[in-house]
This record gives sequence, structure tokens and C-alpha cells, in this order.
Amino acid sequence: MASAKIQPFLMFQGNAEEAMNFYVSLFPGAEVLGIVRYDANGPGAKGSVMKASFSIGGQTIRCTDSAVKHAFTFTSAISLFVDCESEEQIDRIYSSLLAGGTANMPLGAYRFSRKFGWVNDRFGVSWQLNLA
Repeated sequence: MASAKIQPFLMFQGNAEEAMNFYVSLFPGAEVLGIVRYDANGPGAKGSVMKASFSIGGQTIRCTDSAVKHAFTFTSAISLFVDCESEEQIDRIYSSLLAGGTANMPLGAYRFSRKFGWVNDRFGVSWQLNLA
């Protein structure tokens, strides 16, 4: 068997492009890799994201706007873990992700890290930020 390639996949309900562009704006060198939109023939809303991918720190992340409305959303049981390179970077990213979101663990010193924060952003995606 060839080596499997594992990529996070985020399913949104109408704001995938907004979230993707927000995430790409936070990290140097991050970029949108591609986007395919639903057309008038559906099944999703015309112009919404059928499939898209973006890259942060060399990791490809895929996303979509679900064509089916559902009662579930993101959970903190799965999160994106980021080793930040500087205090400025962790402070900036944490405050940006926290705007409109909620803190699971406030940014601070913990026994396992000199600076760490865990936040669910305004889209519901969970992020753990660690000062490497």
C-alpha cells in the first residue's frame, strides 16, 4: 500500500471561503490552493464552496460548504495544533482567533508549556497554540 496522505477536512455551512481566507491571513506563507464552487445546478447554493484547499505551514487543509444542513458542528475534541515561533506570533494569532470565539484555555504559562492557549474561533474550529 502506498503511504496514505492525511489532510484535515473542515465542513462549514455557508462560510467556508470566509474562514479559509481568514486562516490564510494569519500565517506567513499560507495560501489558498484551489476552490471549486457550486453552480446553479446545485446541490449547494450557487457560488458557495463545493471543495477548496489551503495550506498553512506546509499542511494542506481541505474545506467545503455542506450542501446538506445538519445539527452538528465542530467540536473541541479535534483541534489544529500550531507551534508558534515567537511570542509576537502566538499573541497575534491567539487574539485574532479569539475575536468572536471562545477560550478553552486562556493564553498563559502552563506546566507543559511556557506559553499556550486553546481557542474555538468564530467559525467553531478549535485551535491549540503553543510557543515552541
